[in-house]
Amino acid sequence: MTIHFHRDLEVAKSQILDMGGLIEAAVNKSISALFDRRPALAREVIAGDDEIDEREVRIEVECQKMLALHQPVASDLRFLLTVLKVNNDLERVGDLAVNIAERALFLGERPPLAVPEQLFRQAECTRAMLRDCLDALVNQDTALARRVRSRDDEVDELNRQMFQVMERQMRADPESIERALHLLSCSRHLERIADLATNIAEDVVFLVEGRVIRHRRQG
Repeated sequence: MTIHFHRDLEVAKSQILDMGGLIEAAVNKSISALFDRRPALAREVIAGDDEIDEREVRIEVECQKMLALHQPVASDLRFLLTVLKVNNDLERVGDLAVNIAERALFLGERPPLAVPEQLFRQAECTRAMLRDCLDALVNQDTALARRVRSRDDEVDELNRQMFQVMERQMRADPESIERALHLLSCSRHLERIADLATNIAEDVVFLVEGRVIRHRRQG
């Protein structure tokens, strides 16, 4: 491969890592906006979505150009395919962060509703999964990627428990139904972020080992 191609690969790597940092910050801000009742922080996340969208398109276009011009093979091809998939998943995580921020904005302007322990635990686990999948990508660490993948069931279970807790809340206090539904939506969005972090972790294994482990219980 030419010097120009390897330079372009390094640029693509830098761009996807910058995108990851931007997304991680958006998720952390949206969660803080929710738990700390900070509408201004929620608005910041919402306002930042356009930049994320623009970066996603820019990275996709650059990868498509490299695929067309250089026709890479083996590890270089896997790298570009991984960047394309991770780029798309990160943009979706950004959208989910906006969704949480919108719920935080709604809840922050209304009387407080007690946040269940399950949601705190779910947020912490999801944030850790997102952080670790990005670290796994940076370091091409398949062991860490597999640990991320193993935590997805924990977030799913906490999401299930949230439905039970919120159902009891709504039965006990019908006036809380609208706020409780917004909290449930946040739980669902966190569960989807964890799913996408799992996807990225699986892509790291594909990048390093050339193995597709989606839909496998172990791998």
